[in-house]
Amino acid sequence: MSYLNITEVESAVTSLAAVFPTAELIELPEPSVEGRAAHALRIGTAERGANDAVVLIGGVHAREWGSCEILVELAADLLEAHRDGTGLTYGGTSFTSAHVRSILDELDVVVFPLVNPDGRHYSQTVEPMWRKNRNPANSGGDPARIGVDINRNYDFLFDFQTAFHPAAGPRVSTDAGDLVYQGPSPFSEPETRNVRWLLDDFPRTRWFVDVHSYSEDMLTIWGDDDNQSAEPPKNFRNTDFDGKRGLAGDQLYAEYLRQADADDAGVLAEEFCSGLKAVRGRGYTPMTAFHLYPTSGTSHDYAYARHIVDTDKGKIHGFTVEWGKSFHPPWSEMEKIILDVDAGLVAFCLKALTL
Repeated sequence: MSYLNITEVESAVTSLAAVFPTAELIELPEPSVEGRAAHALRIGTAERGANDAVVLIGGVHAREWGSCEILVELAADLLEAHRDGTGLTYGGTSFTSAHVRSILDELDVVVFPLVNPDGRHYSQTVEPMWRKNRNPANSGGDPARIGVDINRNYDFLFDFQTAFHPAAGPRVSTDAGDLVYQGPSPFSEPETRNVRWLLDDFPRTRWFVDVHSYSEDMLTIWGDDDNQSAEPPKNFRNTDFDGKRGLAGDQLYAEYLRQADADDAGVLAEEFCSGLKAVRGRGYTPMTAFHLYPTSGTSHDYAYARHIVDTDKGKIHGFTVEWGKSFHPPWSEMEKIILDVDAGLVAFCLKALTL
């Protein structure tokens, strides 16, 4: 086996839905710019919406090939183990059949393995290091300026030039030629609108994980600044703090996060890392996204911020996995990474059930 192309990812998702009665195929509402449909799976034994949901997405950045395989394999593992009444073993990490049953009986596990099909196809056939989608709308006809970084296109501090301190240097750009080009407006891209739709379609979503590479980290919110739980006015909606965000360890600003939510996020991130490490000893680091580098417009910050912006929406704890040490590890190593991350995600789901 080797890395899946986009046809194979889609085939895997649709085949799992056809074979397993505990899997429901979900067609996302918007095709990509190049006209490709996208599908997700809901895995669970209860009726849709009866349980809280964990939403797992991957294939966002085109060059991060292994993210799709991680989520396809996770879905297949859970479905097969549940059907056969067995547990799951990933190297030194094991889960019992009762663990598998509890996940499928008590959660909606929503798996969206390939958010960015156009970008992945281009990366696998033309330019391996391509990161963005393939939207040419803002390229001015220059092939080097095609595409938007999907994970800068969400509605969270999108006006970073106003929100951040001039010296902060967040990893985001208004220049269509940059790898981290945010696009012309929040949710300008069909890929991000599909993710937003999925969260809306599962209003009981409580956990969200975006699977990326690389750096061997498990990132929690926030991405714009250090966290703090003492000063609620210091928050992303407060324009009084525009121009002050994004500097590490300063006294100007730190992003407010309720202490209980910070504690829950820390517990889940630690559990993911512990489950992963037991497979073969890889040590992933749980930390806030800001401590990787400052960002805006990212998926996990948007997922959590939704309930603050709109109190009718439920609270979603957002995370980003950064697997591995390269974008295209040899397949023999990628197979091991899949086991690592899937063990971490199963451990994450089990711990989520206790919170």
